[in-house]
Amino acid sequence: MQYFLCLAEEKNVTRAARQLNIVQPALSMQIAKLEAELGQKLFDRSVQGMTLTSAGEALVRLTAPILRDAEYARQEMAQLGGRISGRVSVGLITSVAQSTMASSSATVASRYPEITLSACEGYTETLVDWVNTGQLDLALINVPRRKTSLAAHHIMDEEMVFACRKDSALRLPAKLRFDHIAGFDLVLPSKRHGLRLILDEQAAAVGIDLRPRLELDTLPALCDVIATTDFATVLPTIALRQSLASGAIRAHRFDEQRIVRSIAWVHHPRRAVSVAAKAVLDVISHDLAQAAAVAREFVEPASTDSRPPFRKLRRAPRRKAIF
Repeated sequence: MQYFLCLAEEKNVTRAARQLNIVQPALSMQIAKLEAELGQKLFDRSVQGMTLTSAGEALVRLTAPILRDAEYARQEMAQLGGRISGRVSVGLITSVAQSTMASSSATVASRYPEITLSACEGYTETLVDWVNTGQLDLALINVPRRKTSLAAHHIMDEEMVFACRKDSALRLPAKLRFDHIAGFDLVLPSKRHGLRLILDEQAAAVGIDLRPRLELDTLPALCDVIATTDFATVLPTIALRQSLASGAIRAHRFDEQRIVRSIAWVHHPRRAVSVAAKAVLDVISHDLAQAAAVAREFVEPASTDSRPPFRKLRRAPRRKAIF
């Protein structure tokens, strides 16, 4: 069953066999044997890889929690001997992943050599589903507006700020409000993205309609667009950290109508959180707090000079581009 779940996660026989430290024919044989025993086809095979069938998805839902509980028991027994070990699967929203995944993974590997860490990134709703089905032990997400059945624990609140190219000719008003952004050509995440949901809710609250010129869910690419054009955006400070530190963009706080997004970690309430998972969470939370603190140092207050109110860019005929 462990072979099946690994292949379901990797979606590729070569990667799954490497992860399990076995040869590909042995993995294929075990999967074929399992399908024969159950009398069900578990995977659709194509040149793109392995995709779960409806029967395979059902088997993941049924078996993943059981194997995770068995892994938890093994970790707890190892902890009695003073060791922290085991496999931990964690999901991160993109803005957190790009800020902490590299440093946190390196720290976990160095500090806890007996922990096997599997990390992925995704949208909040996707990560919630994966925690529910047992594919992830825990996930760091934007706190959803809708109530979830998962156990949620607050990590931090973070301000979202206005950002544009460092040497942009855009002029900000003396008191920057959120509703002013309707006057700029915007690049924002798409409506699938948790950050966009936060922005749309704020826009509705102040009576504006957000109509971005570009929608990009890949945040590093979004920052690159801001650094090389006269477009503007509104993002959390950690998502802008690298571009702010390099001097490619500048960011301004809103004097009024400020926006704050909350980050929480979630897990299934009926599944215990292992010692190894808690250790990984502590590392990520520490790195996330540090990244946010560094990013805040680069954020400027709204313009308070005596220049005329902000200049609106003349819009070209609207062509909505979604990437």
